[in-house]
Amino acid sequence: MSLLFYCFICFFLFLLVGLGEKLANTRNFNRKNQDRAGAKKIINVDPSGKGSFSTIQSAIDSIPFHNDDWIYINVKEGTYREKLRIPKKKPYIILQGQGKLNTFVEWDDHDNVVQSATFTALSNNLVVRFISFRNSYNSPKNSNTVTPAVAALINGNEAYFFNVGFYGVQDTLWDNKGTHYYQNCTIEGAIDFIFGVGQSIFDGCDIDVVVGERGGGHAGYITAQGRRNPNDADGFVFKNCNIKGNGRAYLGRPWRPHARVLFYNTNMSKIIAPEGWAPWNLTVTGELATFAESKNYGDGADMSQRVSWEKKLDDVMVQKMISTQFVDNNGWLERTLQIY
Repeated sequence: MSLLFYCFICFFLFLLVGLGEKLANTRNFNRKNQDRAGAKKIINVDPSGKGSFSTIQSAIDSIPFHNDDWIYINVKEGTYREKLRIPKKKPYIILQGQGKLNTFVEWDDHDNVVQSATFTALSNNLVVRFISFRNSYNSPKNSNTVTPAVAALINGNEAYFFNVGFYGVQDTLWDNKGTHYYQNCTIEGAIDFIFGVGQSIFDGCDIDVVVGERGGGHAGYITAQGRRNPNDADGFVFKNCNIKGNGRAYLGRPWRPHARVLFYNTNMSKIIAPEGWAPWNLTVTGELATFAESKNYGDGADMSQRVSWEKKLDDVMVQKMISTQFVDNNGWLERTLQIY
């Protein structure tokens, strides 16, 4: 055998080994993505005992830490009197009820804003659908003094909420941090009831103001966004939403000086105060905040009497913020929607 022929055979074998390894890696990649294309495991929750578990938290507890396959938790309709917590190390959970008017998780904690949440989600890669969370402490029927009482605390990245209800009065939805997309949700409250440092889009959501019931004669505040620095990426974007309710409410006030909130193509009822926005206090006045409106309509959308420090964003910035890329620069939302 000549040296040249021997070298040719060795080179050909090298290519075959490399090609085989590449094909194996491709098969592993495709297999993993096929697993992600649909939930690998389904857990049913039914208080009557006909499901895998009778409580939602016990179903969550059964999921192993560092799970990397989508797992459904299907929750039968009814009211679940429990507090829920999804730990940081339990990603890829799909929590699904039977409709936001049919499946409720309810508690009435109020000791402090951190631990009062009825639902606490600390993990990344979360999907929640067709279910509602309520903190009932400030409910008018209880006659309690209104105090912070959180319905849901959202703390992870890449979380998608579809047809989910969040019900409370003060600090209802703590959108604490991370990238989130809320679609066709209902959020109810009176005082700072959508707050936090999340980088989030609220698309087609109903914003229900109940300040007339529990406001004590004072105006309400829909948002209290907490961006710390002018170059931080976080902020709240409301597009195609509907604001209704009773009493008088501001679109928001700056929890921290550089708060950022945009309302776009949203129907605003007459409950919105003519000034639109309010300062947090004498120190955090709103001058440094990015509070903006674009193409809104309804009786409360008249901007002729808005505060002087409301920002006018150009079309390029508006389009950038209302795009899904505001919360999704790596395709997570599209991949998440493919699991159904």
